[in-house]
Amino acid sequence: MDALTLARLQFGVTTIYHFFFVPLTIGLSILVALMQTAYVRTGDEKYKRMTKFWGKLLLINFAMGVVTGIVQEFQFGMNWSEYSRFVGDIFGAPLAIEALVAFFIESTFLGLWIFGEDKLPRKIHLLTIWLVAFASNLSAFWILVANSFMQNPVGYHIAASGRAEMTDFFALITNPNVWLQWPHVALGGLTTAGMFVAGVSAYRLLRIDRARSEGRELFRASMRFGLAVAAVAVLGTMIFGHMQGQRMADTQPMKLAAAEGLWNSEMPASLSMFQIGNEAERESIVNIRIPSLLSLLTYNNPGGMVLGINQLQQQYEQTYGPGDYVPPAIWLTYWSFRAMVGAGALMFLLGLAGLWLGRKRQVIAPRWFLWLLFAAIALPYLANSTGWMLTEMGRQPWIVNGLMRIERAVSPTVGVTELLITLIGFTVVYGVLAVADVYLLQKFARVQVGEDLEQTAQAPAGKPDHAYLAGR
Repeated sequence: MDALTLARLQFGVTTIYHFFFVPLTIGLSILVALMQTAYVRTGDEKYKRMTKFWGKLLLINFAMGVVTGIVQEFQFGMNWSEYSRFVGDIFGAPLAIEALVAFFIESTFLGLWIFGEDKLPRKIHLLTIWLVAFASNLSAFWILVANSFMQNPVGYHIAASGRAEMTDFFALITNPNVWLQWPHVALGGLTTAGMFVAGVSAYRLLRIDRARSEGRELFRASMRFGLAVAAVAVLGTMIFGHMQGQRMADTQPMKLAAAEGLWNSEMPASLSMFQIGNEAERESIVNIRIPSLLSLLTYNNPGGMVLGINQLQQQYEQTYGPGDYVPPAIWLTYWSFRAMVGAGALMFLLGLAGLWLGRKRQVIAPRWFLWLLFAAIALPYLANSTGWMLTEMGRQPWIVNGLMRIERAVSPTVGVTELLITLIGFTVVYGVLAVADVYLLQKFARVQVGEDLEQTAQAPAGKPDHAYLAGR
């Protein structure tokens, strides 16, 4: 492998691993804030126990996200120095704001929330977790401002030095791509949190003895809450994803063509359901498609033309000069899109099914459905990871769409040996962190519900369960 391939692989590994934690933090911070709000409004101890239980899992996830995110910052200057030199004036601004403002607010008020429970007035303590939730989503906004510039460059000019320099900060933060990408990511975070809460609750319901009715009711309430949030959020995610797809036809038509495996232009264009292609010959071998549906989804018109990969390659050669402008590994872009959409559809159906099964408080979901919900915790992680693969791989060979190709962005002084060593090192360290994260999450998910049900789990056989639920 050459340095470029290793640098891309290293950044891809660290990004996907980091993004395992980000959506859950974004969504779970809001869910915990809602649970605590319910406690402050009603005084019901059930909501307090829910807040403590899910709050502990939020803290574990947040810590892992911080650790893995730091590595990415260094890679911009080390592995991608030419990219940083070219767009550092633009790309660095939103990242600096994210660190100095959003992350500062998030970490500060998270500390106040952790240590201020018995020291701050109840409503002030509630405000701290809402500020954590706000800052988590604000942090995502600034990062996506930077990423959206890579997808759709705005508010810049090319200086005499050859660098891209910012000319309009307002254009940067009002980039149309941001206002589709940010809600999509934020709603994806809520979906992740909803499925996580529902899945862990289902697991606890499978393990809690039926005699412990209060424990069962707490997790049944958590499961209904998680399913309701997931069903609504995943629907919103799909709506904004659809809007992104329509915009993609204008700003990144090659990404759209790659996601559909559309080698040649069609009018009307059919939607691909299953395809095996010959990428060397740039043609389809097996292709099952639904007539006119791609045109309808892209233009709200069943007769619209969607440009194919071969025709776009010819256009780009005329515009940018000789070169290959087709994304590498079309199959990865193609199947990433289908995995993302398929996982989203399954989550939506599970959410609706769970709400229907639990439409009455006395109705208990069957055990097979609880096991299904537990397994479905993996679905939002699949959707999040493949969504980012589609976003980033489909933009290739551009690192900044239409401005800079990826081979020009890699650091010229970092060799194969250094990249290989750090890639192996990061993979090993991240693997250890993954084991630690799963261990901590399953430990707290199995044992503790606030401080009360932890004692319930250790209750002697002769002691009534309700005494331990009451903390006595």
